[in-house]
Amino acid sequence: MNSFRGIDLQVNGWGGVNFSDSGLTREGIGRAADLLAEKGTEKFLTTVVTCSPETYEAVLPLLGTACAEDDRLPGIHIEGPFISPEDGAVGAHPKPHVRAPSIDAFKRLQELAGGHVRLVTLAPEQPGALGLIEYLVENNVIVSVGHTLANSGHIADACKAGATLATHLGNGIPNELNRTQNTIWAILASPLTAMLITDGFHLPPDFIKTVYAAKGSGKTILVSDAAPVAGQLPGEYEIFGTRVRLTKEGCVQNLNAPTLAGSASDLAACAGVAEKILGLEKAELEKIYFGNAATLLKI
Repeated sequence: MNSFRGIDLQVNGWGGVNFSDSGLTREGIGRAADLLAEKGTEKFLTTVVTCSPETYEAVLPLLGTACAEDDRLPGIHIEGPFISPEDGAVGAHPKPHVRAPSIDAFKRLQELAGGHVRLVTLAPEQPGALGLIEYLVENNVIVSVGHTLANSGHIADACKAGATLATHLGNGIPNELNRTQNTIWAILASPLTAMLITDGFHLPPDFIKTVYAAKGSGKTILVSDAAPVAGQLPGEYEIFGTRVRLTKEGCVQNLNAPTLAGSASDLAACAGVAEKILGLEKAELEKIYFGNAATLLKI
């Protein structure tokens, strides 16, 4: 993996830099990009999770400026606030700041970001979601479903409205589901491209193999979902308003719920895990950590 060149659609931060923290600085964004570049992440979407309005006002202008100045940052991924507030689906996102999908609310976020929002993750079953999906697609913003309890009908409607991705499939969802009728099956049966966190902690090998069997190299994209604690020493930290523990093995545990809170892996490490599990040829592997994302972002 020494010559690794990857494009990551979901990076929440790195080395103590948190893209969803009001203390974010332009220098911090550049430092995180430098550290990730050393690990082969050539380009990535800075990802902002569900935040308070004040935090969006603080971080989005900085991230938008960084995107305008740094070719390594092709845009911003807004993951929330238009997600499910239900336990399990909401994940490590702060429930008080989750809100119903709204075109006007998105317009404000895009204005703050200087037009640099490229990807939005939302829950398509929430009231107003389909109208927002249509608006986003009309305005060249990629739509991904995630942190959702959507059924097959919701997923079909989201696809019809223009959604094309599923954010970290298998995560941002309750631990226990109906065995035959649930969001995972609905996404597997849909035309959505699945993003997978293959850090060795989020998903077991059988799940990764099953998703790849259903989607193939054309509709699979690896992401790191790197948390701000990635690249730091093991210990306890607070991110996204949640207390987390970074273990010596590299797992980011949510201390407030039985879930994870992002990963501590870079995209090259995730690609290495996927390579071992799936046994892919070089061309197939490069497609799911570079080519598909490049095509999606038109870069």
